[in-house]
Amino acid sequence: MMRTKETLNQVFWAPPGAQFLPASPVVLHLRPAYRGRCHMSKLSRRTLVLTAPLLLSATLIAPARAAGKLVVGSYPANPPWENKDKNGEFEGFEVELVKEIGKRLGLDVEISDYGFQALFAATSSGRIDAAISSITITKERLKNQAFTQGYYDSDAALAVRKDSKIKALADTKGAAMGAISASVGEKWIKDNTEKYGFGDYKGYNTQEALLLDLEAGRIGGAIGDITGFQFAFLKMTDLTVAERISTGEEYGIMMPKGSPLLGKVNDAITVLKKEGFIASLYKKWLGVDPDPNGSSVQERPLPQA
Repeated sequence: MMRTKETLNQVFWAPPGAQFLPASPVVLHLRPAYRGRCHMSKLSRRTLVLTAPLLLSATLIAPARAAGKLVVGSYPANPPWENKDKNGEFEGFEVELVKEIGKRLGLDVEISDYGFQALFAATSSGRIDAAISSITITKERLKNQAFTQGYYDSDAALAVRKDSKIKALADTKGAAMGAISASVGEKWIKDNTEKYGFGDYKGYNTQEALLLDLEAGRIGGAIGDITGFQFAFLKMTDLTVAERISTGEEYGIMMPKGSPLLGKVNDAITVLKKEGFIASLYKKWLGVDPDPNGSSVQERPLPQA
């Protein structure tokens, strides 16, 4: 069998799209007329074994590590974090964040569409340098991925009408409550019904349906992701967040394990917190100021598995 670039790629694993650079110690003597077989000198065979680590570390360049670029994957239908405008351009909280990080690092940011689950395979394989899409940092994910420090506290919330008598969870005794079916909010309501004395519970297929019923007064309160609520309330101005429910979870930028950019991206996030840049994104995209003690303002340690 002729040992071409393709067969070498089977021997020495490379990320999809990786390129071989010239490696002068390895010399292949091809004899096309000799039954399509390839002859390799003893010296070349010996040198091939000796230079295998170099081929792995020095002569393979993954496309995501293109000089001067930060290649980012994102799930685009995820406002206010990521979305596409009428011109098909990415916009959103995390889009602006990653572009500013690229600017600080002197890198051009290139954002590509991915399904949410596909982002994990893309970072693991090195097809992208980073992934953004309101990705929660968890110990389970840290087994196979790296994360920057968190920059958003992904808490839940109690939402009510602004003219409601319910001002906090302590006021919800007997109140009808709603949440998206099979969501964390639904589980929270069921786990805390005895504690707060909630009334009837109603599940919804979409957040839109949930909030329309809350707006119409068919339920007294809704439990769900605070981010989605705050974004929706920029337009549904008669609704408000009455109380934040702490979950202890944070969003971070997901990157390949062992990425040489992890420390630099993480340091850039620290600087952007200290300068108030991330707090300004919070205000712009969520309509409120961040908690001064939260991860959008305060530096967090680099997550460890």
